[in-house]
Amino acid sequence: MAKRIGVHLGTAGGASKAVERAREIGANTFQIFSSSPRMWRAPKPDPKQCERMRTLRADLDVGPLVIHTSYLVNVCSQSNETREKSVGAFRGEIERALALGAEYLVLHPGSWKGMTREEGLKLAAESIEKAIDGLPWQGTVFNILIENTAGAEYSLGGNFEQVAELVERLKAHAPVGVCLDTCHTHVSGYDIVTAEGYAETMNKVAATTGFDAVRVWHCNDAKAARGTKLDRHEHIGQGNIGIEPFRWLLNDPRFDHCAFVAETPVDEPGDEERNVRVLKSVVK
Repeated sequence: MAKRIGVHLGTAGGASKAVERAREIGANTFQIFSSSPRMWRAPKPDPKQCERMRTLRADLDVGPLVIHTSYLVNVCSQSNETREKSVGAFRGEIERALALGAEYLVLHPGSWKGMTREEGLKLAAESIEKAIDGLPWQGTVFNILIENTAGAEYSLGGNFEQVAELVERLKAHAPVGVCLDTCHTHVSGYDIVTAEGYAETMNKVAATTGFDAVRVWHCNDAKAARGTKLDRHEHIGQGNIGIEPFRWLLNDPRFDHCAFVAETPVDEPGDEERNVRVLKSVVK
């Protein structure tokens, strides 16, 4: 099976257009938003688009399909109103992901400001369990992926231990795995830039989430320095991470089962294709 390398794409003209766009730029996997990432309410996906998405992906061998949850969703908010909205919105995200035939739905765990981290972790798990209650994913390949974050104050998931703990709490209730982001990993304080640091960071992955649970890597270079906790993505090889860590990562046999998806800036036409091409170029 070919290495799965892609990028986050827009869905103008319909979600199925992203499949065609992926192949046009040389990608064989991709990520989308299933609706506007900055609106609570979202329409149900068009059944014709869902069918066309499945058909095109099968015909063109494009997959897995990764969907990123709306930025508004905060499953560990101290606000009852925000948390209830988040539960409803996240349930809608899962329903749309299932309708579109997505393999993965990526979730940022949220912010626990106003509480303790333990309270935030408990609320996050309870909210996700509530959102998924009764949804019919038996027999599908769908998984919720908990993403590590940049480590900002009150942000849940700023280290691998927190991601692993949330996965552990959820695995009895839902199909759940992990999405790791290179920029988030770097700015949260892990060293992936030096060979020794990369090896040590991977030892920490092994000791927390484990390699098998990691299904997607968000491949983003970083505009900010290590440990700054500033989530600013840069084009592959042009930031503080540099090209070599991506070479190590994409050739690491422990992640042969993963999809590698860039969420890099689109500053000029062709940037999506260029970042995909750079990622493909480091694969041996």
